[in-house]
Amino acid sequence: MKLSAQEEYGLRCLLQMASRGDSASLSIPEISKAEGLSIPNVAKLMRLLRIAGFVKSVRGQSGGYTLAKPAALILVGEVLEALGGKLFSERFCGRHSGLESVCVHNTDCSMRALWLALQHMVGKVLFRTTLSDLLLQEGAMQKILESRHGGLILPEPAPMNPVTNG
Repeated sequence: MKLSAQEEYGLRCLLQMASRGDSASLSIPEISKAEGLSIPNVAKLMRLLRIAGFVKSVRGQSGGYTLAKPAALILVGEVLEALGGKLFSERFCGRHSGLESVCVHNTDCSMRALWLALQHMVGKVLFRTTLSDLLLQEGAMQKILESRHGGLILPEPAPMNPVTNG
């Protein structure tokens, strides 16, 4: 299971805005520079986020993007669904029916039960986590996740190795 680049980068753009305050206005070039993303990619992401209702845009010299509502009211699950859809949607079985119009396992599918359970568990975390939660440092975020999800024990994050140009 992987997050798409669109989901990751879109969430990072929103976090960039939230880190400057709920009413801060940022331009596409400012977000692009802060996140190390191309201007066309940020423009595409901001358009999707605007259509989904997470940001508002203002045109003109002092224009830019602002959060459409406070970061504490923006659920990570809603953002990820707007940018990439659900992990498992009702249309999944129809899209993966093989050569038939209806999946041969349509009436009895143990995998569907697994995907639904996984979607539910992932949703429990993502729809209880807000954009403002993600402004916390990593250790504080781990503690919040553990307290909200019944003692869920999270592994220690692996240290990030910078890529060397070589």
